[in-house]
Amino acid sequence: MIIIIFFLSSGVFLGWSLGANDAANIFGTAVATKMIRFRTAAILSGVFVIIGAVISGAGASSTLGELGAVNKLAGAFIVALSAAVTVLWMTKAGLPVSTSQAIVGAIIGWNFFSHTPTDLTLLSKITGSWVFSPILSAIIAFILFHFVKRVIENSRIHLMRLDAYTRIGLIVVGIFGAYSLGANNIGNVMGVFINSSPFKDITVSGLFRFSSIQQLFLVGGIAVAFGVFTYSKRVMMTVGSGIFKLSPVTAFVVVLASSVTLFVFASQGLRNILTSLNLPAFPLVPISSSQAVVGAVMGISLAKGLKGMNFRKLGHIAIGWIATPVASAVLSYIALFFMQNVFMQDVFS
Repeated sequence: MIIIIFFLSSGVFLGWSLGANDAANIFGTAVATKMIRFRTAAILSGVFVIIGAVISGAGASSTLGELGAVNKLAGAFIVALSAAVTVLWMTKAGLPVSTSQAIVGAIIGWNFFSHTPTDLTLLSKITGSWVFSPILSAIIAFILFHFVKRVIENSRIHLMRLDAYTRIGLIVVGIFGAYSLGANNIGNVMGVFINSSPFKDITVSGLFRFSSIQQLFLVGGIAVAFGVFTYSKRVMMTVGSGIFKLSPVTAFVVVLASSVTLFVFASQGLRNILTSLNLPAFPLVPISSSQAVVGAVMGISLAKGLKGMNFRKLGHIAIGWIATPVASAVLSYIALFFMQNVFMQDVFS
């Protein structure tokens, strides 16, 4: 039992890192514009990330299992640990790094070490989503900005009432964003442990079933919530004010646009509806919430004629996105070698 807890600790560490980094993408703009206190944002993020992870986390997580079926607990430990260390390094630099890219890079490192072929079609689908998701988020933000602007101008809402409505709106879309983050990104935290899960399904009186995967996701969700409380404030300020100065209203647009983007890549129900209508459906893949929110910020900037955009900060973030999967893959490969040859633990079968 102790060894199982030890191996799962890297997933918990990765969950903490995701909470420390990616919660900024949900409430960072609201906190930076002083519309919501950090404590309130942290509580709401933590609660609804857990709910989203347990209820809707299975969809996107299955894709990672197809990319690399890490079939030994020691191997899953190293993969998650490598991704977590990479994310922590970027977080300490104050950059909103992609946890999705970190875990994908670590899985590819495991594939190389275990001589497992990487499904290039699936990999291209995942990397394609990294390119498309910020574009989609920017488009949604661009449209929403003009829509909200027109509504405000035509309704002539009093400034104090507009402020109150905006606060409520930021809380509502923040809750939606936290749920979507848990649903889409919990696969990054615990997905590599699915094939070697130490938990057993729990059935109560034949009415309630709490699957082993949901138990994994609950543990990961709690870890994410803890990361939000303990270490997310710095990145919140980077996202909220470092790239582009946002007003409370534009902050609302950014959070809503990025949350919708996360949701469409995680919702099995939405995918089923679109498929039944013979419409193109989004792939169920864990996308980067960082890329979604940065894309939304860029959409706002475009709507305002690119005035006030901090291209230097944006360039630093882009470098982090490129370096993340590479660094994670290399670290994973090296750590797997040490785990198998120094600590004598099988990392693949």
